[in-house]
Amino acid sequence: MTPENTNLRYGFYASLAVVFMTILTWVVAMFAVPPAGPYCMGDCMEYPYTDLLDYYPRDYIWMYLAIFQVFAYLLFTVSIYFTTRSDRKIFGFSSMAFSIITAIILLTAYFIQFSVVPISMMNGESEGIALLTQYNGHGIFIAMEDLAYITMSISFLFLALTFSRETGLEKAIRAVFLTAFPLIILAFTYYTVIHGLDRSYRFEVAAISVDWLVLISTGIMLSLYFRKKIKARQQD
Repeated sequence: MTPENTNLRYGFYASLAVVFMTILTWVVAMFAVPPAGPYCMGDCMEYPYTDLLDYYPRDYIWMYLAIFQVFAYLLFTVSIYFTTRSDRKIFGFSSMAFSIITAIILLTAYFIQFSVVPISMMNGESEGIALLTQYNGHGIFIAMEDLAYITMSISFLFLALTFSRETGLEKAIRAVFLTAFPLIILAFTYYTVIHGLDRSYRFEVAAISVDWLVLISTGIMLSLYFRKKIKARQQD
């Protein structure tokens, strides 16, 4: 098997993996609606969030899946870089740089959240937990997710530039990748203007929704794109 065929197959499976893991993570995350903050419908937790163990492990399971989703996202960007034309690799490499930044932030946020917060509360070590917990809309966890999903949208911006406008499928992939960054900047601006620093997790929810929809839709389209390339090579 030639290196080109290996790269295409890698891209095909990486695309399927990111679609599967994003959908699975999203479905599980829907069962972890925060019992605090602006979207809480009733019986809401308040600072200092001492009741957070009442929602363990339910509200933490999705983060284990999200770690594997981040891995899939990294492999996804790597596969695009290695299947990109040489004159566009600078954009693919730039995307990889921002995807690594994104991954470091998210992996740190998720691992600390499920490895530090619950066990600290179980042992009565509650000092400082309010700043770390996911339920605090002004806490470190939400701030890290806000930053990570902005940098993810920047990685999409560079991924868009790796694709030409030669085919309808490439045009569609490019267009979807290009939508994430402006939508997220608009969302950040909107929530900041309306709520100031008290954005809570409103922007985080919007940013996750945009980025994950982009991952699912482009992952599906790129699996078709790579499959088409593989078949074309087999016929040569």
